[in-house]
Amino acid sequence: RSNILNSNRTGAATNISTDQINSLPTISRSINDYVRLTPQAQAGNGFAGRDGRYNNVQIDGANFNNNFGLSSSGLPGGGSQPISLDAIEEIQVNVAPYDVRQTNFTGAGINAVTRSGTNTLTGSAYYFFRNQDFIGTKVGSDTIAALPQSNSKTIGARLSGPIIKDKLFFFVNAEIEDNIRPGINLLPSAPGRTGDNLSRTTVQDMTTVQSYLRDTYGYDAGAIENYANNFRTANYKALARLDWNINDKNKFSIRYNQMVATDDQTVNGTSAPNPRSASNRISRNSYAFEYANYGFENSVRSLAAELNSNLSNKVSNQLLVTYTRIQDRRTSGSSPFPFVDIKKDGDSYMSFGYELFSWKNDVINNVTTITDNVSINLGKHNITAGASFDFLSFGNSFQRYGTSYYRYESMEQFLTNQAPSAFALTYSYLPDGADPYAELDFGLGGLYVQDEYRVNDKFKLTAGVRLDMPFYFNDLISNPAVSALNFKDETGVNNIKLDVGQWPKSRVLVSPRVGFYYDITGDRKVQLRGGTGIFTGRVPFVWFTNQPTNSGMLQNTVELVGAAVTNAGITSFNPDPRAYVGNFPQNAGTAAPGSIAAIDSDFKMPQVWRSNLAFDAQLPAGFVLSLEGLYTKDLVAIYQFNANQNAPIGFMNAYNGLDTRPFFAANNTLRRANPGMSEAMVLSNTNRGNSMALTASISKEFTKGLFANLAYTYTEANEVTSNPGSQAASAWSNNLSVRGHNDLDLAPSQFAVPHRIMGAFSYRFEYLNNLATTISLFWEGRHQGRYSYRYSADFNRDGINADLIFIPSNPNDMVFTNVTGFTADQQRDAFFKFIEQDKYLSKNQGSYAQRNGALRPWRDQFDFRLLQDVFTNVGGRRNTLQLSIDILNVGNMINPNWGIVQNLAYPNGSILTPAVAADGTATFQMPRIGGQLLNNSFVNNIGIASTWSMQMGLRYIF
Repeated sequence: RSNILNSNRTGAATNISTDQINSLPTISRSINDYVRLTPQAQAGNGFAGRDGRYNNVQIDGANFNNNFGLSSSGLPGGGSQPISLDAIEEIQVNVAPYDVRQTNFTGAGINAVTRSGTNTLTGSAYYFFRNQDFIGTKVGSDTIAALPQSNSKTIGARLSGPIIKDKLFFFVNAEIEDNIRPGINLLPSAPGRTGDNLSRTTVQDMTTVQSYLRDTYGYDAGAIENYANNFRTANYKALARLDWNINDKNKFSIRYNQMVATDDQTVNGTSAPNPRSASNRISRNSYAFEYANYGFENSVRSLAAELNSNLSNKVSNQLLVTYTRIQDRRTSGSSPFPFVDIKKDGDSYMSFGYELFSWKNDVINNVTTITDNVSINLGKHNITAGASFDFLSFGNSFQRYGTSYYRYESMEQFLTNQAPSAFALTYSYLPDGADPYAELDFGLGGLYVQDEYRVNDKFKLTAGVRLDMPFYFNDLISNPAVSALNFKDETGVNNIKLDVGQWPKSRVLVSPRVGFYYDITGDRKVQLRGGTGIFTGRVPFVWFTNQPTNSGMLQNTVELVGAAVTNAGITSFNPDPRAYVGNFPQNAGTAAPGSIAAIDSDFKMPQVWRSNLAFDAQLPAGFVLSLEGLYTKDLVAIYQFNANQNAPIGFMNAYNGLDTRPFFAANNTLRRANPGMSEAMVLSNTNRGNSMALTASISKEFTKGLFANLAYTYTEANEVTSNPGSQAASAWSNNLSVRGHNDLDLAPSQFAVPHRIMGAFSYRFEYLNNLATTISLFWEGRHQGRYSYRYSADFNRDGINADLIFIPSNPNDMVFTNVTGFTADQQRDAFFKFIEQDKYLSKNQGSYAQRNGALRPWRDQFDFRLLQDVFTNVGGRRNTLQLSIDILNVGNMINPNWGIVQNLAYPNGSILTPAVAADGTATFQMPRIGGQLLNNSFVNNIGIASTWSMQMGLRYIF
């Protein structure tokens, strides 16, 4: 509730105070949960079209990030929160801060301030609980017949006070979370089962495969169903802080926090040797056995110290030193066994085995940060100068397909032990098959200076410049077999060379910034603020370790499809994960690996040019109006291309010649620059990309304890790619394209929806001398995300099932072929009726579908919180017993038609199955759901995502 009357900030920033944290509804109790309450937050963890990996999170001014970037969260710890929300005093979200001390982001800077002790002993103990009885069962006219068992408990406490009055203070917090939840809403099909939460995979087929695996190989694939209720997230966290007033000129604080967590996960969606399936492994088309899933074990341990010194009346100094150790490793319930995908009718159908990316998957990240800031007060000028250095050390063990991978086109092929249609394997080159850890020792040094110039009582100008430079401290080993090969640039025509033994060049990155604040009326009731500047960020460093991981000097990855499988001697399934290791090279450097990842020698860390202008005014009756515009232009953005892809051989001739997209060669031997290698990924830069956000908000504190605000944000964000994956190959191949993945169009960012409305209301009143009630309501209205329309098979023959469709306007431009149960004419009629009912398709007939061009339906969600306090004075101090009730999506409790989440009717927007001829013409079939042709774009999510959910809490405060 930052008041305009005491605000003179220059950039776009929002403060979330303890009062807001306590009063607004939440269940997850995370920093990210409250970040979404800010008008600047566009989608999830993303700001200005970025995902959370491009944000910078600081705790008490010290960097605290998900540096490796395996998830889109900005915080370390995987899906668990590394610091209890009860240890947080305030959260600040900065989108355009012109203070040059703030860096390492092209999205947003998020700074959380932890609580500290005072001369008064204070504390709190709390317990929060919810289970399946606290979850609604009505979604429109449907009822969730058997609500999965779930149970969530959070127990914690905090205590703070003096050790030596006026001198030394302490704060401690500890918290345990235990959450058992349903991980999968879908079920395999069985006689008598109905509803939208069924996969086409049948219980009968899964039973057949389960028995075959047990009887033939002695392998237990896990349960067929009813394992979805056993997904568990558990963690414990603790934080301790000491504040020491050494003397009148020096203050010192030290903080230690740690978290250890486990988190069950569902199997990877689609990643596999290309061409892969369109549908996820657990979807309405496919299902997986229990042990195909995996889990995370995450730990975060951090120590931070800060010394603030007044060197004289005009000079002060701040010194920050932080050390953090982060480890993320994967677990599996499966014994070592190959991972197997079985397809049906060209799409995913069934999966089992040791999850294909989890074998000995381990990441260790040690981070040391040193920052020193000097401030000099020269009257109207306040000079700040400083230096910072971050040292990040990574060790990454990642053996995709470490237990081997097989793919079959049908159940019959697998059950009769025929040759697979795809095979993959990663094995170590180190002596005795030791686990290979790819290493990166990265440093980032910064120097900066700025002047905060108070021109007069009304106008303040801040101007500064920051210089950042990356350093790469560890040496890599070149692979002579790779260096000898010729690769291709993005056009697929010109030859280039790649060296997997070199890091990028170190270059100085310059970030000048200027911001202003103007108190128009002189009483802070009407103000203008803004500025412009360059912001330098970092990338998820998983893309850097992709290079040594895939260099062929530590390990080798083999990906084979089609005839290459049998040519390599893979003629049958073998339950031994290492059975076929001897079929491939045994010595590092003697052969090029099956896929590589390299970094452009001229690669730079991302930079954006960002500007904002805001107007704030206190209106009559105490209303506060804010209008703000924010524009971001990518100067250095990140994208990846495949240097092993040859140029197209011609153009297609589909839809009566209306679709003339580039057409690639018919097989890997012809379309790959080096046929024995699947991909040669190159991490590089582009300057294409921009975003704009316009925000209008109005707020008012009506009386003591009563507050309300309303905000609307319009966002338009365009990017070449969001790099949707943690592997270089998947970050490239998960993009959707028309002309191929090396020639991507500028398209809407998947992290930004155009319209977002946010409202908050909170009212607290005391009565009867010992009682107080707080009622809070939070409203968010927005589209449920973006999506794309695509083909379910490889359309342009580039070897990747990720092609955007052409949207026809004339039924005569398409040739359909019969599919079981439906003639070509029936499919044609159904398809064009589908286009007519779809807002995006009907509007864009005659053109190619745009990546992320379509919007999911609008959804309004209302969240409610009730706090009931019973308090009394004990020894002259207030002691409070507080009951809390949080209800998310409370609208669904009132009306089952409100707050419903809607999913795409067909997985991933794959609405056409093509068959492409050698001359570039194509015929089509429509997909079927439950034996029926598509007739609607969306279906209700008949699950707990659409229903209300409640949490109850009890807290004692003194």
